[in-house]
Amino acid sequence: MKSMFSVAWFLVLWMLSATLAAQETEGDQLLREVDRRMQPDSFEMYRKIINIEPDGRQREFVLYSVRKGEDKMAAVFLDPPGERGRSTLRLDENMWLYIPEVGRPIRITSLQSVTGGVFSNADILRLDFSTEYTATLEEEDEEGYVLDLKARGPAVAYDRLRMEVDRASLTPVTIEAYAAGGLLIKTLRYSNITDFGHGIVRPAVLETDSPLRRGYRSVMLFSGITPRELPDEVFTLSYMPRIGELRR
Repeated sequence: MKSMFSVAWFLVLWMLSATLAAQETEGDQLLREVDRRMQPDSFEMYRKIINIEPDGRQREFVLYSVRKGEDKMAAVFLDPPGERGRSTLRLDENMWLYIPEVGRPIRITSLQSVTGGVFSNADILRLDFSTEYTATLEEEDEEGYVLDLKARGPAVAYDRLRMEVDRASLTPVTIEAYAAGGLLIKTLRYSNITDFGHGIVRPAVLETDSPLRRGYRSVMLFSGITPRELPDEVFTLSYMPRIGELRR
């Protein structure tokens, strides 16, 4: 009797997994491949963020960042000196900023910006696109694909994304981010496909601007993207003051 129950339970699980697999669209499958090309499951990297104002003035930030799995990411500011030691943590949709002078983590939101530029915290602490969005393949030609991405829930920063994907590299070229009412919030443009080693070939430059902040631009430069196994302890509130110690 117990054996028959085990077999029946196995068949139920198999049928459920087959149903879920069938529900995954061609767009979802393509989006997962885009995520795989953009970054390993767990890794470390360096980024420089440059905020450019309408009068040409610039402010630069250098961050060391680590990520693990689909829902954990952290970063620490290395430069400028006035920001050094500040760190951020993202666990799923929850985000915090640690300021040494304050001595404790402070809650932040996805649409705020810890660097004060056009990049939001959701952009700076980005998880996999497929974690936050379902995808529909809208167009396809010899140059690439156009995906329509719909947020999986109200906590996601942007309600909808329109993503153009390069066919050769299967990485994003342009992303338009929209609010729930259809308002264009910003456009993100990827460029400079680079071989980072370890099988990671992806854009090294991300630029963004917004019709809501005319004349302002922000640029993100990626370097040193390297697979790295990290303990769960790194992605806790108590570890935020120590993220910089992970640098090798």
